[in-house]
Amino acid sequence: MSDRSVEIHPLFDIGPHVTVLPVVHGSGDFTCEVRRVMLRHRFDCVAVPLPESFQPMVEEAILDLPVSSAIVQKAVSSPHWQPADEIDEQAEGAQSSYVPVEPCQPVIAALRVAMEDRIPRRFIDLETDRFLPNGVVLPDSYALKQLSYEKFAAAVLPFLEPTGTDQWNNRIAYMAWQLRELSVDFKKILFVCNVVDWPWIREAFKSKRLTCPQHEPTQDPVRYRVRRDTLFFLMHEIPFIAMLYEKARSELDSDENLSVDGVKELLLTSRTRYMQEYGSRARKITPSLMARMMTYIRNLTLIEHGLSPHLADIVVAAQQVAGDGFARVLLETSKHYEDTGVPFDVEACRMGIDKIALPEDEIVTTACRLPGAPRAWTQLEIQPRPSQMNKKDWKQRWNPYSQCSWPPEDDLIENFRRTVFDRALETMGADMVKTEKFTTSVKDGIDIRDTVRNWHTGEVYVKVLPPNKGRLDVAVMLFDSPADPRDYRWRTTWFAEHEDESTLAFYASDFSDQPVGPGICLAHYGGAMFIYPPVMIRDIWQDPRLDFANTLEERLIGAACMYSTCRHVALLSPAPPGQVWKKIASRFQRTLVHLPLSKFSDSSVQQLRMVHVLNGKDVRSYAANFIRRV
Repeated sequence: MSDRSVEIHPLFDIGPHVTVLPVVHGSGDFTCEVRRVMLRHRFDCVAVPLPESFQPMVEEAILDLPVSSAIVQKAVSSPHWQPADEIDEQAEGAQSSYVPVEPCQPVIAALRVAMEDRIPRRFIDLETDRFLPNGVVLPDSYALKQLSYEKFAAAVLPFLEPTGTDQWNNRIAYMAWQLRELSVDFKKILFVCNVVDWPWIREAFKSKRLTCPQHEPTQDPVRYRVRRDTLFFLMHEIPFIAMLYEKARSELDSDENLSVDGVKELLLTSRTRYMQEYGSRARKITPSLMARMMTYIRNLTLIEHGLSPHLADIVVAAQQVAGDGFARVLLETSKHYEDTGVPFDVEACRMGIDKIALPEDEIVTTACRLPGAPRAWTQLEIQPRPSQMNKKDWKQRWNPYSQCSWPPEDDLIENFRRTVFDRALETMGADMVKTEKFTTSVKDGIDIRDTVRNWHTGEVYVKVLPPNKGRLDVAVMLFDSPADPRDYRWRTTWFAEHEDESTLAFYASDFSDQPVGPGICLAHYGGAMFIYPPVMIRDIWQDPRLDFANTLEERLIGAACMYSTCRHVALLSPAPPGQVWKKIASRFQRTLVHLPLSKFSDSSVQQLRMVHVLNGKDVRSYAANFIRRV
């Protein structure tokens, strides 16, 4: 809880006995504010903008929180019974209405505190058959962290306009009338209402010509619990963050900044689940990568003129920085919501965009009676996880006599092979660097070490790099060493399709274990040997001349030394070559030029280790639709 003052400003007093708290429905930040006000001040009545017919079901659902519920009221009459020229679009699109009962609704939070403190509750909205919501774009609720409640409300006030519909006018008049009636029986009333309705309720409450409208005939509301996979459509907050609010409430922890800190917790939890699901083939989500992701999220939020990010912004940032695999896990984690103690006697419904699928297989068009800020639904292009049925079907259709690589990955690994050649040549030349005293030219740069060593003489030393006369045509890359043969059961030799490709021999994980699309499988290199320019060689895994090798690494190094026409062989590995590897090189009169794998970024290496195997060249025409970076 914040220690800042929670004195109620006179701006919110519409009468001597009535205090109004204007809120943005569905906002966790406003939920915290309402609870804070109610815990610091005493009220003898709490009024909410809901019809009285909803009270029994809503309060029953509140007792079962954190289980989320939808209290649905079907329309008595259908607009299709009326002549077509008498039906407006709003009326036809709101045949039924519902009240969302979930932890991040300020109205529900007010009722929850009132029930715990045994404060009388009053539902004072007008009974309406087909509810017409008033959706208005409002400032980001996170502004409450920097502004006082009254400053936020005063800043919004000039931009509020009356809806003007007959139903809205009648509802405003009825709620104002009910507040007058309650003022007779209670001395200190708290009314939690939509910030959009607040000025007009105040005006109607003070009006001398106020009349009480009549209720419309309605059906009794019915309570349904909401299935977890559709909570996105019930809650305005991300379900995972709503769960954090509920957890903080039950454990008496601070929930002051959960609207932003919850995003960080979502990323950290997603990272843990991502590492558990993908194991060794997962990209390493380092702190620097997380920092870049948070920066990306901030920029997307500012572009949309917001202060706190939407789920779409978080997922897009995760996809662009860490790949489709992490973005998919994050999206699934965002749906996680723990609702222990589910009341099994309450039937479940499925929520949708302005629609609810009821248990009796009836789909009704609905409007929310506690509408938050309007939401824009965004389509995200994320490669879905294939079902077990699809994987089984793809395996059965695989032709074992036809396989090839994916050209974009070929280009990526060939570019890396050139980089390894260049780095190895630099290492070879570094052994022949000489230093000499500076005379007329700095040659290849000042040698700082020798200059400092001879500082007392006042002389400057420079480097002299002799021309590089070395050449390389074979490179060995060991990504996982020592390699477990049980993890790398696929061992083969591939030949170049054109002159810009290398002859490639490698050991990798079994591609048949990871189908990602029809005719597309995924494997991960454990180690590989590249010969460039490409030549025709025997399959090194069947060549008896290499049977002296006891490990996968030794066989690769032996083949590299055997087929190299140069004296040096480039070796990329986590650790320097040991005596066994050096003996293999000397057996063929070759020298290993070692490059530490740690000199290259982990994210780049993880990308390079991925190899997609296609079941024929015709698969290349659609492979890009299924191949996404993990």
